[in-house]
Amino acid sequence: MRTLPDTMRAWRLLAWGEPPELVEIPVPRPTGDQVLLRVDAAGLCHSDLHLMDAQPGALPFSLPFTLGHEVVGTVVATGDTAGDVTGRHAVHGIWSCGECRQCRRGRENYCAALTDAIGGGIGRDGGLADFVLVPSVRHLVPADDRDPRALAPLTDAALTAFHALRPHRDGLAGAVVVVIGVGGLGHLALQLLGRTGAAAVVAVDPRGEARELATRLGAELTLSSVEQVAAALSDERGDDPHLQGGADLVLDFVGAPATLAAAPALLAPGGQIVLVGSAGGSLTVRKGGDLPRGWGLSAPFWGTREDLVDVVALADEGLLHAETETYSLADAMVAYDRLRAGLVQGRAVVVPTP
Repeated sequence: MRTLPDTMRAWRLLAWGEPPELVEIPVPRPTGDQVLLRVDAAGLCHSDLHLMDAQPGALPFSLPFTLGHEVVGTVVATGDTAGDVTGRHAVHGIWSCGECRQCRRGRENYCAALTDAIGGGIGRDGGLADFVLVPSVRHLVPADDRDPRALAPLTDAALTAFHALRPHRDGLAGAVVVVIGVGGLGHLALQLLGRTGAAAVVAVDPRGEARELATRLGAELTLSSVEQVAAALSDERGDDPHLQGGADLVLDFVGAPATLAAAPALLAPGGQIVLVGSAGGSLTVRKGGDLPRGWGLSAPFWGTREDLVDVVALADEGLLHAETETYSLADAMVAYDRLRAGLVQGRAVVVPTP
């Protein structure tokens, strides 16, 4: 293992409702099962903006902590009980207990012990820094010989999309699927849908460049609003007969009031809504209401380590690729400003190399 410096740079959230600051802090030394990684790449996420904007008391996390929950890094030091672990790894960002019922069932993303901090970059020190301390090798997925800039966004954006689709993917042959939001997650979901045999995929995004990307990724129809989607799927107004009758699956990667309120008008009988985005939308539901017969609603969270292993394998096969923009660690706030303004195509990635 290499000789470690005494200090490192890190983008730390110091106060609620304020942007993070780039500060110098001590490089942590691993003990026990801990593993220290040199950060090779860290993806930026809209969740980071939600953390920055949160008001005091809104979230169950203690300040300060370092942002960055999409991390790929190389092992530089280990604790005395961590075992023989070397090389580059993708970090599974949900730092679960490994012992509760959910963890024993392989559902560590729903770990019962995660009642406050979730993992690196979300309540605990993450990877928007030169180094990141990971609690255990359990949270690592080997990633030698892989481009860290391409892989880092997959640890959340692709993992979340993959986990959201997993319960539905075997039943999508011949189905109509609507993807709301062709951003960091949505453009990866479109790639995953290409392997399901869906009859038609409709993508909706107000940005013209995002709709162009959706077309390149296989969407049959791209539209700028959910109201246009409702018309396209309508028996009375739709021009394409095989789209008429509604969607069998709606993947809402936005979750805004407008997108979620429109969901009932998009569904076919037996149709399912998968809510991934968290932009403040809500939906009131009841049996016999406006939703069609047999409707379903789920709100999955992130994904399991097993899911991440599958995502890395898909990337290795060339079946999953994130559109990325790369920034230095010093320019992370420039990337966040572009992300907030909706200017990032795909995912912004920070490479901390000095």
